[in-house]
Amino acid sequence: MSGRRKKDTVEGSDLAALEGLLGHAFTDRSLLERALVHSSAATEGDLESNQTLEFLGDAVLDLAVSEFLLRRHPTRAEGDLTRMRASIVSAKGLATAAGRLELGRWIRLGRGEARSGGGKKANILADTYEALVAAVFLDGGYEAARRLIEATFNEEIAAADPVGGDWKTELQERTQSLFHCTPTYALVSATGPDHEKHFEVAIRIAGEVIARGDGPNRKTAEQMAAQEAIRVLIERGDEAAPEESDASENTGE
Repeated sequence: MSGRRKKDTVEGSDLAALEGLLGHAFTDRSLLERALVHSSAATEGDLESNQTLEFLGDAVLDLAVSEFLLRRHPTRAEGDLTRMRASIVSAKGLATAAGRLELGRWIRLGRGEARSGGGKKANILADTYEALVAAVFLDGGYEAARRLIEATFNEEIAAADPVGGDWKTELQERTQSLFHCTPTYALVSATGPDHEKHFEVAIRIAGEVIARGDGPNRKTAEQMAAQEAIRVLIERGDEAAPEESDASENTGE
């Protein structure tokens, strides 16, 4: 940006550390610097705030999250998808994403805002995250921005549920109606240290493993597996019960 004084810039080593967290090395680092400038800092120096980047970032976020949700929930109604997206890209959700990137360390604030703890305020963190999404988009294109959004919202996207989270109940009702049986869940694996476990669960219907799911605990893994099983049943038309003869070759256990 023209006219920027050296003392107003962020040290290159600090920006490199942030780029590592973002998973994107900027070709034009001025975009990254601008994304970190809160309006309170812009009014105190020769700086351009990140407000217009926030505007663009909001649109990129909506597009990417809409894409993720549509891929995971191809049969859901528009209203369901809209509610799911709103819950993910809420101000609280954006602030949480910003926290995962430790953005409070890099946000440029005016003196008064800095004294009042602006780097920890949810609205400032959320706005800065949106601005960073836009900066990555302008520098590296949609795929680069998409990767950032997926990495920082992966947990929320995986857990998103339009009606409260009970895919298992929905699957049980569907299988009882179609196949006159209930699904069974089997733990495939539980890996990782106690504080960071990863569970994988398989679902059998009439002896056939038709879906798997994973998550940070068994309950979440079962919900994800049930959601995937519903998608599989819908895709194949829900017309015939699984074949018992296929069970042994599909279990993988």
